[in-house]
Amino acid sequence: MKKPIVSVKWLHEHLNDPDLIILDASQQVNQAKVEPQFQDIQIKGARYFDIKNEFSDTDSPLPNTLPSPEAFEKAARKLGINNDSKIVVYDSLGIFSSARAWWLFKIMGHENVWVLDGGLPEWANHAYTVEKPEKRHYALGNFVSKFKPELFKTKEQILENISTKEAVLIDARSEDRFLGETTEPRAGLRSGHIPGSINIPYSNLLKDGKFLPKDELAKILPQNDKPLLFSCGSGVTACIDLIAYELIGNNNPKAVYDGSWTEWGQIDSLPIE
Repeated sequence: MKKPIVSVKWLHEHLNDPDLIILDASQQVNQAKVEPQFQDIQIKGARYFDIKNEFSDTDSPLPNTLPSPEAFEKAARKLGINNDSKIVVYDSLGIFSSARAWWLFKIMGHENVWVLDGGLPEWANHAYTVEKPEKRHYALGNFVSKFKPELFKTKEQILENISTKEAVLIDARSEDRFLGETTEPRAGLRSGHIPGSINIPYSNLLKDGKFLPKDELAKILPQNDKPLLFSCGSGVTACIDLIAYELIGNNNPKAVYDGSWTEWGQIDSLPIE
């Protein structure tokens, strides 16, 4: 299995690779209310990957919803992305929204994509070259989406899994949100979790914005032979947990519940614990 992350050292050594594209998937605001340490800078040559607008279904009432393969393809081409592009994606919080961008490429059938471990803070701390972000236009790419529906789950499939227990559902939110001990950051959502799900807060898998070493991750992440489903607040940090399982070499089928708690928590007919 190909490792889903690369180090800043690796990226620095490969900056001049002709088919390399660096994407900045930072979000201007995040539900974790974390302020980025470095603002108004980007890795030299990076292109902005706008998760909220260009790479979400903005017609959906839910945030960060998976775009159609056609919409994704069009937006990727506008960034100059080709079928043979090697993509490294990062964000300004270390590891946060970059994991979602990685998963979006995976579900659209693009294998050559990696997350930059430690993101912009790690890059800047190594004093590697940064620049002010500028609006740029790129030669149109030839990217083609090859959608993989098996990597995506709906609320109906999650509901069915509560009774069948065919897959393990993992919730990446903080423990207090999972247990319903605090109100949700988004207004109007019930507190608690999907029945039968287990809680692995994404923050437990990271240290200083980087993934823990493989042996430490393996101690935290329970394993069996069932498929793994991942959920969180809105489908962003669920992808961090998914990548962590890839890092320990887990080969089980994996999918993200895209609506996550933002969808589940607002539908009164859906069961909660």
